Amino acid sequence: MTDQSCELPLSNASEREIDEILASARTIAVVGLSDKPDRESHMVARYLQANGYRIIPVNPAVAEVLGERGYPDLASIPPEVAIDVVDIFRKPEFIPGIVDAAIARGARAVWMQLGLADNAAAQKARAAGLAVVMDRCMKVEHARWSAPSRGGRL
Repeated sequence: MTDQSCELPLSNASEREIDEILASARTIAVVGLSDKPDRESHMVARYLQANGYRIIPVNPAVAEVLGERGYPDLASIPPEVAIDVVDIFRKPEFIPGIVDAAIARGARAVWMQLGLADNAAAQKARAAGLAVVMDRCMKVEHARWSAPSRGGRL
């Protein structure tokens, strides 16, 4: 891996911003979604799907995951499909290109999974009006957000 793999977020979404993303999102494009059930990307996507989100698999190596048609990249997803969040499960060196594609595609948020951060890409996304979450697991944050003890929606 490159030195970029050790990058830490200089700024990140607040808990309130994360809650707003989770509450308003309906469709999540999962970049790097594996069709292998033992992979983190698959486990997270399966959890999100089970909790009411539509999952769009983005991986050139898969035709279908979790009953949803897969796409090789964000640009290949039909334009009539609104993407609320782009959830990234790729190596750090791919993040800038994925963020550029998310901006071009009109996504509302970019989510870099646990262990992933790219401050320059995050700054670019924010400048384009996207919300950005780095180095956080969407499954963990959703469980926190929806916990009955917090007044969540479960």
